[in-house]
Amino acid sequence: MKYATIIISFVAAALLLMLPSRSGGNVNSDQKLTSEEERVIVQRGTERPFSGRFHDFKEKGTYVCKRCGAPLYRSSAKFDSGCGWPSFDEEIAGAVARRRDPDGLRTEITCTACGAHLGHVFLGEGFTARNTRHCVNSISMNFIPADGQGTETALFASGCFWGTQHHLQAMRGVLTTAVGYTGGHLRRPTYEQVCAGDSGHAEAVRVVYDPSQVSYEELAKLFFETHDFTQVGRQGPDIGPQYRSEVFYLNETQKQAAEKLIAQLSAKGYRVATRVTAAGEFWPAEDSHQNYYWKTGGSPYCHVYRKIF
Repeated sequence: MKYATIIISFVAAALLLMLPSRSGGNVNSDQKLTSEEERVIVQRGTERPFSGRFHDFKEKGTYVCKRCGAPLYRSSAKFDSGCGWPSFDEEIAGAVARRRDPDGLRTEITCTACGAHLGHVFLGEGFTARNTRHCVNSISMNFIPADGQGTETALFASGCFWGTQHHLQAMRGVLTTAVGYTGGHLRRPTYEQVCAGDSGHAEAVRVVYDPSQVSYEELAKLFFETHDFTQVGRQGPDIGPQYRSEVFYLNETQKQAAEKLIAQLSAKGYRVATRVTAAGEFWPAEDSHQNYYWKTGGSPYCHVYRKIF
């Protein structure tokens, strides 16, 4: 049931156009960007030299795509080229795509996962032994510290994880997202095993976010507002226990926040089927499922935003 009919897809797309945008995060990637971020990331512009957050930044960690959260560069590959933009001599394998720039002279670099413009790559300059310089706009990236300090993690399941990820990764303050399986009894389950319906797992999304920009409660509200939390063992046309609605909390604060929102929904007259469960092992799904809608350019067929809170 993963692949809904074309008619369902068209109906969902039409509903998305009819619904209002939400504050603090939007239905698609372009809407969530500021005007300056869109100028660089979408319209392939360039930020002013020496003006970006990361040009003289030396912390250890991972640089990720601002638009989709895909990991791009490790801090160990960063060096000071004196050019005024962050410079890296190596990308994470498969993370960065290259293509001829429209000016016909340079080579543009983009996020492989979502196509966001990063900057340009130059060869043969002799700065490092790799003889490569990725010249990247700071505004095109976020940063995750190596020790995880300054970030928090959330785990949600609301049906097909493609759609859940699509909405959560568009929220401000979200650094990375990953789809996977949790709540079951098998170790390292495959998609086929989860779809069989007897592994106990739910399709879920792990979110790493910056709590100074977005709160757990805001993420949880978005979770509820982008799926039908009254359905049991299904979500739209997708039927099976792996498509259940469930919040997997990582601490008591998250548990209390989820229960608070469920109480509010119940007071509004909803019959909430969402479970609230202590988080267990999260197993990332296969690469073909990660950032699915970024890769395909599609829209969720059973996750539609509607304002409730």
